[in-house]
Amino acid sequence: MTRTEEFQELRPLLFSIAYRILGSVSEAEDAVQEAWLRFEGAPAEPRSVRAYLSATVTRISIDVLRSARVRREQYVGPWFPEPLLADPYEDPARAAELADSVSTAALLLLERLSPLERAVFVLREVFDFGYPDIASAVGRSEAACRQLVVRARRHMADGRPRFDADRKERQELADRFFDALREGDVAGLRDLLAADVSMVGDGGGKAPQLARAVMGADHVARLLASVLPRMARIDVSFEPRELNGQPGAVFRDRDGRVLHTLALDVLDGQIQTIRLVINPDKLTHLGPVGDAWEISRAFKRAPRG
Repeated sequence: MTRTEEFQELRPLLFSIAYRILGSVSEAEDAVQEAWLRFEGAPAEPRSVRAYLSATVTRISIDVLRSARVRREQYVGPWFPEPLLADPYEDPARAAELADSVSTAALLLLERLSPLERAVFVLREVFDFGYPDIASAVGRSEAACRQLVVRARRHMADGRPRFDADRKERQELADRFFDALREGDVAGLRDLLAADVSMVGDGGGKAPQLARAVMGADHVARLLASVLPRMARIDVSFEPRELNGQPGAVFRDRDGRVLHTLALDVLDGQIQTIRLVINPDKLTHLGPVGDAWEISRAFKRAPRG
């Protein structure tokens, strides 16, 4: 097997590691590409290509995250990860861990960790790497890595996201939500929302966004039911899609360009959180991006009745 073939076989794993450390599709893709360049230029064949490439992409991701943290501290409004349509890495033995760890709620929780804690936690808890490989990847002793995992677990424990285990029931609830959304059905939406549901948007100062989080089932239901019919009148449509392993949708303008995504956190048969990603910089990997400001102006001109 050539180096190119070995790398392509491992690319899904490398991307999945990088995305969980970085929370960014574009940065994860760049980290994977940089790992390939280092592998391609390595003078000798590594003893374990999987261990070498995993360590390389982890170290690159840690460095990127350290600089990204500074930018995120200056970010305008709430910061959410870039939406992921599909995780390319599959492992039936760890399907539950993989699905939970890629959710928006889990990625936001990982933001509490230091870059080193985050990397070690991802390698150990999500991908089940052994401590010798983790130590090699992050340049710490095995004992130090064990301590990092213990600290990371402690930081994650209180806010650990939980999701409905029954994927079918979760999807059925999401289908009902989107049906009610299309119809502007306030009562139908309210029935599906938790009493303390919140709806939050990430525009990054680069697109129209909610001035603040909308809280409570009645407020969220009324806002959604009033907005969607008017958006339909200016030819904005949406397609339900799974985002970060959870129910969601991609909204598009009349030319099919992406405007924003909407993702649902579902627990105990109710929608707990609705998150919108509107920042155009976070949507480019989904296809051509529309002009959200123009849509906002058209929306204001659209009749309410």
